[in-house]
Amino acid sequence: MMNYSLLLVDDERGLLDVLELALRKDGFQNIHTATTGIEALNKIKTQTFDLIILDIMLPDIDGLEVCRQMRTQINTPIIFLTAKGTDMDKILGLTIGGDDYITKPFNSLEVIARVKANLRRQQFIANAPKMVEEKRFYLNNNVQVFEESGEIYVDETLIECPAKEFELLIFLCNHPNRIFSVRQLYQKVWGDFYLGDEKTVTIHISRLRKRIEADPKKPSILVNVRGLGYKLILKDKEQKN
Repeated sequence: MMNYSLLLVDDERGLLDVLELALRKDGFQNIHTATTGIEALNKIKTQTFDLIILDIMLPDIDGLEVCRQMRTQINTPIIFLTAKGTDMDKILGLTIGGDDYITKPFNSLEVIARVKANLRRQQFIANAPKMVEEKRFYLNNNVQVFEESGEIYVDETLIECPAKEFELLIFLCNHPNRIFSVRQLYQKVWGDFYLGDEKTVTIHISRLRKRIEADPKKPSILVNVRGLGYKLILKDKEQKN
């Protein structure tokens, strides 16, 4: 627990002393305090905290507003501490960005238990495997290709596509604006030695054009470079909105 940095915000110095003493006895050593909202907001600009205990009734800015401003800068867990105990106060506090709520008078052991629970939750989130955003290709303004899920959307409509056609499209998406001969495409996508039959590749290109081109007879995505082969036109391989 000694590695965690805590910020306690309350205008009652005696209450801060009680909380700080209880937390230190439980192993928390890196503890900071503030008696006003302005002081608390200034502290988060220069220091990093793992958890904040925030009183709602402060002399300058109420704790709810302090929380709102903090949430524009940090995601640190915030436990509200207040003498108010109505359901609406609790709901409002949690809605504007609080993570937990303790009402006065309180038992120091309860506060410590809440602190530990929120720190464990935060640690779990930090250590959880991050979801990797699926690779997406924007072929133009209305065609999107999702590599991992094997999906093609045209004007937000899912388009069916056989596996080998999709493999060919993904290969070209991953190598945009580069010309490949029929021989190269056959070997890269089908993985077989090229025997001189162009029909397999050209038929798959033709089918893909019918799925993704606005006018398959005048393709603007899968284009033919006469005498050299095919290439997929893509300004940015992975564009984002």
